[in-house]
Amino acid sequence: QLQLVESGGGLVQPGGSLRLSCVASRATLDYYAIGWFRQAPGKEREGVSCISARSVGTYYSDSVKGRFTISRDNAKNTVYLQMNSLTPEDTAVYYCAADPTNARTLSRWSYSYWGQGTQVTVSS
Repeated sequence: QLQLVESGGGLVQPGGSLRLSCVASRATLDYYAIGWFRQAPGKEREGVSCISARSVGTYYSDSVKGRFTISRDNAKNTVYLQMNSLTPEDTAVYYCAADPTNARTLSRWSYSYWGQGTQVTVSS
């Protein structure tokens, strides 16, 4: 069964950058769309970005468009989320997830496999 592990979170000042990584094990990511989601305290989990199985398409929520970039390296079984121009509103636990249907959606309900999350805190 596919397992996902996120890393790269931490504390960063407003305007700073972080790069999150999502590494898969026990299966190849080649045939999965991969999404990044985030959940802030007291809020619903929201889709941030996703990338289709063969990197044909990338998608972003309006809140991160132009600041975040998703990419994947199938040879390393890894998906990245480069986050620039961070603001305190980006503070959340960030999760990566895999969708075997390759639906290319930011809806959490399409994703079958989830990592445990990495904390991102944007604060001065």
